[in-house]
Amino acid sequence: MKVYGNQPPEKQDVVARTQKAGKPEQALEKGAIEKIAPIDRVDLSGQARGMSEMFSAIKQLPEIRTEKVQEIAKALNDGAYKVDPNKVASRMIDELV
Repeated sequence: MKVYGNQPPEKQDVVARTQKAGKPEQALEKGAIEKIAPIDRVDLSGQARGMSEMFSAIKQLPEIRTEKVQEIAKALNDGAYKVDPNKVASRMIDELV
């Protein structure tokens, strides 16, 4: 006996096994082989479809938001950019936890 795992048996194996079973005329028919081969199918839930759409939308976003970078660079150059050390420390702790 052969164990095939997740892969369907090769067509030659199907024909050989069917012939051994005493049905050679059925084994040679194309329809008999197609009936034996399993069909893979995936059904996604509504939540999974929503997540897939969300990931697609995220992939379309630019990796760097240039308008935000320019805004911060201008504030740094003007001396108007102020860093709140408590907020920075809080975010650092949140990342670690």
